[in-house]
Amino acid sequence: MLFTAVLHTEWLKIRTMRSLTAALAAVLAATAGITLLVNALTGADETGRTGDDPLFAAFFGLNFGQIAAIAFGTLAVSSEYAGGALRVSLAAVPDRTRFYAAKTAVIGSLTLLVGVVTGFATFLGGQAFAGERALGLGDPGAVRACVGSGVYLALMALFAAGLATVLRSGTAVLALLIPFVLIVSFVVGDVASGAAEYLPDQAGRLVVRQDAGGLDPWGGLAVTAGWAAAALLAGWFALRRRDA
Repeated sequence: MLFTAVLHTEWLKIRTMRSLTAALAAVLAATAGITLLVNALTGADETGRTGDDPLFAAFFGLNFGQIAAIAFGTLAVSSEYAGGALRVSLAAVPDRTRFYAAKTAVIGSLTLLVGVVTGFATFLGGQAFAGERALGLGDPGAVRACVGSGVYLALMALFAAGLATVLRSGTAVLALLIPFVLIVSFVVGDVASGAAEYLPDQAGRLVVRQDAGGLDPWGGLAVTAGWAAAALLAGWFALRRRDA
């Protein structure tokens, strides 16, 4: 089967599974929705006062949107291990490398598309409530943050997809990653802030900061890309070596 045909098949799988389309929609709903809600409730006088980085505050909802991205990447892979679906997929596409490449390409592309739209919607929508404190796309780092947040969400979805291929369990991946990004990385940041910059979530979110400190914004995103690449490579190796 041609690679384009495999890509189309993987796209159809995602489009026809409600849990996957819901997870993808939740990326936008959680990131933009929570940011807009917080800004609307706090009003112009308080918008942007979170910490000393108004650009970072403009993407407050990214903390929640990343959970949806992780869920999407996890479910897109773990659904293959339910009811023997993987055996059917591999019967149609015996080349496991081609199958895995197509699946991860679709996961990454869809999350990137939704993520970039989410980035601009979050920024522009949230700043509409900021009054005189509002940032614009012409402010330093604004466009980079909008685009970079989408790249970050795509990388986290791919990171989760790789782990799901290794562990073969969506529950295990979600039980591992959600507490990690919500609790563990912040604890590590309090204890050893320098080391925290190299964790996948902390490093990637530097792209939405005006002043990243140690690592530069794109350098932080490169660290997250390294984590995602390692997880995807481990997943590829596991898929090739294990029985379906």
